[in-house]
Amino acid sequence: MTDAMHISASLEDYIEAIFHIVKEKQAAKPRDLAERMKVAGSSVTGALKMLADKALINYTPYDIITLTPAGKAYAEDVVRRHEVLRDFFVKVLAVDYKAADEAACGMEHSVSKVILERLVRFAEFVEVSPCGGKDWISGFRSHCEKAPALKMSELKPGDKGVIVAVNSQGEIAQRLVDMGMVKGTPFKVLRKAPLGDPLEIQIRGFLLALRKQEAECVSVEKKAGK
Repeated sequence: MTDAMHISASLEDYIEAIFHIVKEKQAAKPRDLAERMKVAGSSVTGALKMLADKALINYTPYDIITLTPAGKAYAEDVVRRHEVLRDFFVKVLAVDYKAADEAACGMEHSVSKVILERLVRFAEFVEVSPCGGKDWISGFRSHCEKAPALKMSELKPGDKGVIVAVNSQGEIAQRLVDMGMVKGTPFKVLRKAPLGDPLEIQIRGFLLALRKQEAECVSVEKKAGK
């Protein structure tokens, strides 16, 4: 591997920016780079000199900037890393486009080719798999949009919710299940002692008093309204 293949994340940002500007205008100027990257002209000059020294760009002061064949190949690789990461975040993880693009910009410099290819293959697999597909991705998006589960001990008197899970084992878990703490069961918090012990709730028509330790073992989804 040549020295030209070892450049910093900052220089990769520059060569990626040059690639996009050249694609739009056939050639780039230092001013174009400064505006696109929101940096000072002196910073651009230093970066251009380093890229030219590595034979990745054609550059002389006060002249236009173009990519060498090696620079074009390097830039295309950086752009592909960015696009693959961004598309994976958007299409598979259901992340907002802008947030996905920003995250991809930060990660594109460190992700290896092997991991990148696996992400591409995984995204393809999810879309065509009988167990996955677009419905699966849509379901995952809906799941992500739900409010995160809380501990029952975090709720206040008057709060309503639904049981999500019992995060315990042994006697405590069995006691909670016996009291009706099963997934999907609605309940309402009636009273809560100053230190949270006990917590009184109404569930399935019964009034129950839970120790703080027990309430902390129950994951719930809070519902709107009192």
